[in-house]
Amino acid sequence: MGEAMKVLVACEESQVVCKAFRERGHESYSCDILPTSGDHPEWHTQMDAVKCAYNYRWDLMIAFPPCTYLSKASAVRLYPKAGQINELRYDLGKIAKEFFIKLLNAPIPKRCIENPVSLKIFEMPPYSQEIEPYYFGHPVSKKTRLWLRGLPKLKPTDIVPKKGTHLPSSTSRFAYTGKNDKCTRVAGIASKTFPGIAKAMAEQWG
Repeated sequence: MGEAMKVLVACEESQVVCKAFRERGHESYSCDILPTSGDHPEWHTQMDAVKCAYNYRWDLMIAFPPCTYLSKASAVRLYPKAGQINELRYDLGKIAKEFFIKLLNAPIPKRCIENPVSLKIFEMPPYSQEIEPYYFGHPVSKKTRLWLRGLPKLKPTDIVPKKGTHLPSSTSRFAYTGKNDKCTRVAGIASKTFPGIAKAMAEQWG
């Protein structure tokens, strides 16, 4: 491992990525407008992630900005009928994109911004790479895009056969998690980072 860094994990309340970097000796902090559900509230800053990114010194930031209104999975809600657009959701999507861009342009030397496949209407900037959980030991599909600045592409660490889709569709009540065939879809399940991906980030970028 190189020199210890000060790491901001923005828009993360679970502390999965934060703890992965702590385990490798880095001074990492999670940040979210929600309180942490992790085990270390002393490593969590409850505030706006953009303010945290711009007002403090960081060596590396990994950010998971909200994708509710940007994700391709929400198309059925943005377009309730053929030829019609939900103007409220469209406006909320534009606000979400502005938040995303602010994090992408934060004055931090090394940056990774994560989001799922987005709707074309929002014209997101070109991404650096796409990854899947099954590249990192989790036998599920959930295509995720990374926007990288000052960082190399994340290399797969444990490619395994795909057994299912983490969240089959925007209307599904169930998700394959790797532990059970199905589990009830609850708020937040889609946003938590897979431990194998968090470990790869800490090992390769830390």
